[in-house]
Amino acid sequence: MSKFSQFNFGGKKALVRVDFNVPLNEKFVITDDTRMTAAIPTIKKILQDGGSVILMSHFGRPKDGPTNKYSLIHLVSHLQKLLGDNNEVFFANDCIGEPAQHAASLLEPGDVLLLENLRFHPEEEKGDMNFAEKLSKLGDVYVNDAFGTAHRAHASTAIIADFYDADRKMFGLLMESEVASAERVLLKSEKPFTAIIGGAKVSDKILIIENLLEKATDIIIGGGMAYTFWKAQGKLIGNSLCEEDRLPLALELLEKAKSKGVNIHLPIDSTIADKFAADASTQNCDSSKIPDGWMGLDIGIQARKDFGEVVLRSKTILWNGPMGVFEMEKFQAGTKTIAEAVAEATKHGAFSLVGGGDSVSAVNQFGFNDQVSYVSTGGGAMLEFFEGKVLPGISAIHS
Repeated sequence: MSKFSQFNFGGKKALVRVDFNVPLNEKFVITDDTRMTAAIPTIKKILQDGGSVILMSHFGRPKDGPTNKYSLIHLVSHLQKLLGDNNEVFFANDCIGEPAQHAASLLEPGDVLLLENLRFHPEEEKGDMNFAEKLSKLGDVYVNDAFGTAHRAHASTAIIADFYDADRKMFGLLMESEVASAERVLLKSEKPFTAIIGGAKVSDKILIIENLLEKATDIIIGGGMAYTFWKAQGKLIGNSLCEEDRLPLALELLEKAKSKGVNIHLPIDSTIADKFAADASTQNCDSSKIPDGWMGLDIGIQARKDFGEVVLRSKTILWNGPMGVFEMEKFQAGTKTIAEAVAEATKHGAFSLVGGGDSVSAVNQFGFNDQVSYVSTGGGAMLEFFEGKVLPGISAIHS
């Protein structure tokens, strides 16, 4: 039983750090409320116990102090809709000082207060102790339910925990499930353990690949980064994406994998195009013999089959990054094949964790989000966790 689930919030004011950094259109309408809906179970548990909730979040990257564009007031009506009519949502036009203190003092059990954008104060990102202390005075209990910001040592995600005793600071339900799922993959993985790493650049994924060489049995490499590995071996990649300065590193990673008995799987063939465009001419081609003027934009027919077979025999699966430019229909077959294979392996008992913005978008787009074990809400945080880094937002609760 989790600490959060066991805790009785009756009569308590819970200060909850959420990640409500959701996309808005030009009319301030939310276009994807995934991050908000993910926090609702935590909020409702506190309210059902007879507690009140004070929510704090960052929103965007405001550089010039308070601006309407980055105000959390635009989220109030949608939050009210998600919670229903039984719980009233109030708004404080600042996150500290008299406006926040007054609004918090008026809360009755079952009420919700949304504070204004934390980043309207530069002290938030600086991890300022005084700012964190002012925030802490608003609630009796501190709950961190924002895994997406757990890698930041900001005032509201890490420093604030110092002002609460161990029994009055905890993870929310979302954070608990994120940490448990990530730890299950990294620390308690059942073998074979396959990591599927995609995306454009090797440089973005160096640390995660290096750390996974100590854990995984198989590492599948797709996306634009695969061509750096091919060129490092002296192969012809045409106009495919390549980080020339990372060629020695790519060779080094291949050698490390070999010495550790980890199987690195590169796409044997590719869907290549004569330009980076939805209407490009395409053909299937050996990944090591791509002609000049052509570029690899997805894994090919044989690679899809090969990668699918590796995934299907896995007991633990981590997927971070697409296999190609899946936003264009001509180059989405590889990513879709991986999504299908991960879903099928999960159905047969594998534990699968999908994380990273593009991978999450892909499983959602192809309709497999409810057919994998866990879809992470924390892109950068999850990446840093699998790089082996200590996340400040996690260690602050554990300490």
